Amino acid sequence: MSLSRIIALAGIAAIGWPGIAGAEVTPVSGGADIAWVAMAAALVFFMQAGFALLEGGCARAKNATNVIMKNYADLCFGVLAYWAVGYGLMFGVNPSGWFGTNGFLLGSINGSEAVFFVFQAMFAATAATIVSGAVAERMRFWPYVMGSVVLTAGIYPVFGSWVWGSVRDGTGWLAAMGFTDFAGSTVVHSVGGWSALAAVLVLGPRLGRFGRDGSARPIPGHNLPLIALGVFILWLGWFGFNGGSTLAASLDVGTVLMNTELAATAGAVGAMLTLGLTRRPLAAVPILNGGLAGLVAITAGCASMDAPFAVITGAAGGVVATLGAALLERLRIDDVVGAVPVHGFAGAWGTLAAGLFHVDGLFDGARITVQLIGIGAAFAWTFPSALLVFGLLRAVLGLRADTLHEQHGLDYTEHADIGYPEFQSPIAAPPR
Repeated sequence: MSLSRIIALAGIAAIGWPGIAGAEVTPVSGGADIAWVAMAAALVFFMQAGFALLEGGCARAKNATNVIMKNYADLCFGVLAYWAVGYGLMFGVNPSGWFGTNGFLLGSINGSEAVFFVFQAMFAATAATIVSGAVAERMRFWPYVMGSVVLTAGIYPVFGSWVWGSVRDGTGWLAAMGFTDFAGSTVVHSVGGWSALAAVLVLGPRLGRFGRDGSARPIPGHNLPLIALGVFILWLGWFGFNGGSTLAASLDVGTVLMNTELAATAGAVGAMLTLGLTRRPLAAVPILNGGLAGLVAITAGCASMDAPFAVITGAAGGVVATLGAALLERLRIDDVVGAVPVHGFAGAWGTLAAGLFHVDGLFDGARITVQLIGIGAAFAWTFPSALLVFGLLRAVLGLRADTLHEQHGLDYTEHADIGYPEFQSPIAAPPR
């Protein structure tokens, strides 16, 4: 197909694709609401910086640039993929309850839907960037980007359509059942976590991570201050992530933010107590991850539970993430940043908690059943799909860096660059 024909088809799609130039859609109403959602979208965008610092700090110095570039790339490629395909699958007309059928290559729309798209695109980028930290230090750059595109264009939005339905007509089948996931403990975080699990299983552990006898060998990150700063930035961004999901500058925002803050602090405390009770050192990374797990856990129910239950949800999230990281290590699964326990495990717990502690009735059996169905559906859709994608990438393109490249660091071999030239140059230089 010629370049001119591709451009012509893109132009036709932008102005005439079903649902693009149709009836006005106003998912965000009023100037104050639009301003709030726009600010929240900016806070969620800033979370990408938090992920970059957290994941870059958790990697060794020789891979810091590569990790940060993967974060940058999955934001850029991911937003374009979500604009072209993902948004339509997630929020287009959805008569079947399974996926949207229009709204692709989003074109001329009103400001209300435009700010809604920006907000949702940041969520899609968040789901994708969860994977980059788990696969750090051994995954090639371009196959990673391709996997990220598939995640943001297909895997994430299809499940999202089941839960958050359509802005035009129809609704998702899980939404119709009454599934509760206010801001995405499962839609965003578990989808990202299960995708990360699939990726690390296909890749295998880093060189030297586990001994032949199965013993785990710690590979510490190169910069704890960067990790801590990344977590603080993510915490800040979460106020936009959860608060912006109200889609309105209303009194509900206060409740959401209060529950978010309480759960985050409780998650860190839960991680500390777990480490203490299991007689393990109070190391920084698991405690910082505990706070993130509390944030992930409360994301589903932050608008539908009272504050004491937000504390319980967050604290249990910290426990789940800490024990989950130990479980993965025992199973010899190498997740560099703890993405699977923080986002996958804690996300599933938080989604269940949203049913257990719902303000309309505690421990309602029917609601809990629906939550469990949603949690199971997320895993049943995401994990096999991601496993297939990364398996195909491994078979067709090669997924893992060469052994020599992994030893010298992906900063140099993938980017001809190094993060700390003042002291790294002799280390990064390839053998003659």
